[in-house]
Amino acid sequence: MGERRALPVPDGLAGERVDAGLARLLGISRTAAADLAAAGAVGLDGRPAAKSDRLSAGAWLEVDLPDARPAAPEVVATPVSGMIVVHDDEDIVVIDKPVGVAAHPSPGWEGPTVVGALAASGYRIATSGAAERQGVVHRLDVGTSGLMVVTKSEHAYSRLKQAFRDRTVEKIYHALVQGHPDPLVGTIDAPIGRHPTQDHRWAVVASGKPSVTHYEAIEAFPAASLLEVHLETGRTHQIRVHFSALRHPCVGDLTYGADPVLARRLGLERQWLHAVRLAFEHPGTGEWVEFTTTYPADLQGALEVLSG
Repeated sequence: MGERRALPVPDGLAGERVDAGLARLLGISRTAAADLAAAGAVGLDGRPAAKSDRLSAGAWLEVDLPDARPAAPEVVATPVSGMIVVHDDEDIVVIDKPVGVAAHPSPGWEGPTVVGALAASGYRIATSGAAERQGVVHRLDVGTSGLMVVTKSEHAYSRLKQAFRDRTVEKIYHALVQGHPDPLVGTIDAPIGRHPTQDHRWAVVASGKPSVTHYEAIEAFPAASLLEVHLETGRTHQIRVHFSALRHPCVGDLTYGADPVLARRLGLERQWLHAVRLAFEHPGTGEWVEFTTTYPADLQGALEVLSG
């Protein structure tokens, strides 16, 4: 027999959709939570709840869980060509992630991961959080390259996770966007949530989570602008979504409306977006540390074509 869970909705989940809140409460994927609601296994104050219903604080939530949850994706130790270890100590490892590598295993992804590459290289990483996300305190998209920090100790995991929540980590990206944003220095403050009709995309929506992106133009080209971008928040696809909403999508980002003709001319098969700088208070020493990286060959080549 399956298990029935019954509990009041905590204040922190008030206003969340049922699928999102359930995922956070039970540590399951949002898709699995939505499937439970669709199967009639979720109740709110004694009535069936749809995945898009909103939770209210103190409401009584009842969930009939199946006999067994799907197994978490397995961490496969797989070497990754081109992944560079920038820094390594007893608490953290900072890597320069190449394009085509996910941060950690997830359903439907069968390619290489940062967690798997570190395992293949013999790194012992923190075991906090879901098994497949060991040590991961932040993520980069598969199609985004650049700096990531992974924690190797429990102490480092909790300290850095909190630092990301408190927004004390400096995350600096360079992005090549189509056209010329006006103004050339600015802030985009627009909430981001799931796209209303396309589940694989995110969008600026009124019901989304607060999302703030600061940017400054570094160089202008005839068809594009190279920007330095500072993330104040860290939503999924945040830079890509915000600049797409301004009608200046990242060059090569076909998912979010980039021009495929320009992408082909520049030889790009992914969005021009690179995490160039990462700085934070070291979780072990308390010192402020900063790491930088250079552009990978495909992004550098695109700039050279643009500059003639």
